[in-house]
Amino acid sequence: MRLASITRDGRAVPAVVAEHGVAAVEDFAPGLPADTMELLDNKLWPEVVASAEQATAEIFTPAETATFTAPYLRPHKIWGIGLNYADHAADLSESAPDQPASFIKGDHTIIGPDEPIVIPRQSNRTTVEAELGIVIGRYCRNVSEEEALDHVWGVTTILDQTAEDILRMNPRFLTRAKNFPTFFCFGPELVPMADVRAKFRSLDEIEVTTVVNTDERRSNVVANMTHRPGSLVSFHSQMMPLFPGDIISTGTPGAIVVADGDVAQAIVPGIGTLTTTVKREA
Repeated sequence: MRLASITRDGRAVPAVVAEHGVAAVEDFAPGLPADTMELLDNKLWPEVVASAEQATAEIFTPAETATFTAPYLRPHKIWGIGLNYADHAADLSESAPDQPASFIKGDHTIIGPDEPIVIPRQSNRTTVEAELGIVIGRYCRNVSEEEALDHVWGVTTILDQTAEDILRMNPRFLTRAKNFPTFFCFGPELVPMADVRAKFRSLDEIEVTTVVNTDERRSNVVANMTHRPGSLVSFHSQMMPLFPGDIISTGTPGAIVVADGDVAQAIVPGIGTLTTTVKREA
């Protein structure tokens, strides 16, 4: 069972996604918080699952009839990881760094599935980058790499955007190049670690693919990351506390330049597919 947000009467509400459909949490557990990020709490999620499993079948509707939005809009922070695959580093004539090349994105960048990515008027070369997202599930500070994944709630699919021409002017312009509105698309589902471990022997097996218009694609597997998920969680927890709902976007196998009218996807088999369109700012 997975966690998501769907729109209902003009508002976003938490929902669970099961093999037999989608159900709003308020329909089977009205006493639980009406905020998806709050349900990442380790004590609340088992209650959500137990209530959903006891819910009647008519509460669930086909997934294709639901309108998914970003799972939540106000994480404490979003960490992005640059150049985490050697192949992508080569695209930018860079080498993969010995320590994570991380940066922070503001929550104003967040959009959900089918909300358009907007190429800003300041950029003539904007890229989309599919990434595996790590969602923190409990307070995390100074944890070892071995215990890091115990603090992870689950994973999700991400499209992270870069105004690459701005970045190429000067590598110190990374924050500027990464923080235009609509430059962080995630969802539609959050997949709990229990489900991930049931599908994969290791996170290393997960494949991430950037796709534009079905014909341009760049793929790689987590095993080829320079800094893998457990290492990233541990590294950033040494720097500052991580809170439930914080996201670490683990880096892309390859960026693809987009133009007005393109369709962009992040495809992670066994985890999900995130799809949206691209438009140029008027």
